[in-house]
Amino acid sequence: MPRCDVLIVGAGLAGLWTARRLAGAGLDVVLVDGRSSVDSQIRTTGVFVRRTLEDFPLPEDCFGPAVRRVVLYSPARRRLELESPRPEFRVARMGLLYRRLLEEAREAGVRWRPRTHCSGVASDERGMVARLAGSGACALRPRFVIGADGARSRVAAWLGLDRNREWIAGVEEVYTGVPLEGPPVFHCLLSNELAPGYLAWMVHDGEEVHLGVGGYADRFDPARALAALREVPPVRVDWSRARLVDRRGGLIPVGGVLRRIASSRGLLVGDAAGAVSPLTAGGLDPCLRLSDLAARVTVDLLETGDPGVLSAYDGTVFRRRFASRLLLRGLLSRMRHPALLEVACAALRIPPLDRFASKVFFGRGSFPDVPLWPAGRQVRRATRARDTMVPPIPVA
Repeated sequence: MPRCDVLIVGAGLAGLWTARRLAGAGLDVVLVDGRSSVDSQIRTTGVFVRRTLEDFPLPEDCFGPAVRRVVLYSPARRRLELESPRPEFRVARMGLLYRRLLEEAREAGVRWRPRTHCSGVASDERGMVARLAGSGACALRPRFVIGADGARSRVAAWLGLDRNREWIAGVEEVYTGVPLEGPPVFHCLLSNELAPGYLAWMVHDGEEVHLGVGGYADRFDPARALAALREVPPVRVDWSRARLVDRRGGLIPVGGVLRRIASSRGLLVGDAAGAVSPLTAGGLDPCLRLSDLAARVTVDLLETGDPGVLSAYDGTVFRRRFASRLLLRGLLSRMRHPALLEVACAALRIPPLDRFASKVFFGRGSFPDVPLWPAGRQVRRATRARDTMVPPIPVA
């Protein structure tokens, strides 16, 4: 039966980043995804914050212009304008970014298996067996499994880990050819009709326009809400030469980082681990930070065979950082009457609450600080499953 050190299920940002780190450290990594290519069926708007761009080596040519301005609209379309002295956001061209990260991962040695999904993970006296179906169908014996398979992670269930129970549904369209008046800007609209429990948005960075809505799926029709927003966007838009280049959609977990996200058999990263801000639904910065930590913990576990190293990957500790955001998420979900949202928006114009609004959009606390991946990190001894018959880690 084929062996590998690590099987990663899912090739979104979390899966690609973790695979690249682990293979670069010298481990034998198999990466599977049911899609035929990583740049299809993208589910994120691709907004990266300044903190992420400062801390992670991401390819510069995969990003649009910097954005400093945010305009928040009440249900009655009253404006609250916020501007930072520094460039706070950049919108990634996610298809290009995913292709570049996959190329780097394969150059590091990752075995890429598109059109392949994992249909189950089980354990026997010799360790784990993962059943792969699709074009790469086989039974694979990994030493460790990483679930990067999204908000409704099946890997979480197979490993006996926690699963997301609260999420919002989002849908977005991406356009080119829309002229921009003034500097790049993020328009954010609070509306129980268009985006119950979250917000509608129009992001224009001077090259692309991202138009989207998000909210609790049982309280609105995302496609209909997006069509309504397209008809009456936050500001006047000249759609005459607009070209639709992408449609995106999916579930966004907003329940905070899950408590149990690791065991001696595997761990969860990205949306599968709930690594998304409960308030803003921003998940790219938490995704990369948690993925870096996941790679460190995985290397340590495979080197030592000591499940005790997993204590560094305890979701309960991370979850404490999200306490205030979880509280605000609960409050926002209960504001079902437009008048309540209108009052809340009016309050944000009054000092010192105006500083709170700036902190929400420009703050740097989306995820706890964790040790970043050290340059040149390599496994300290021969652990590659391809080259050695290393006994499996004891199953907890």
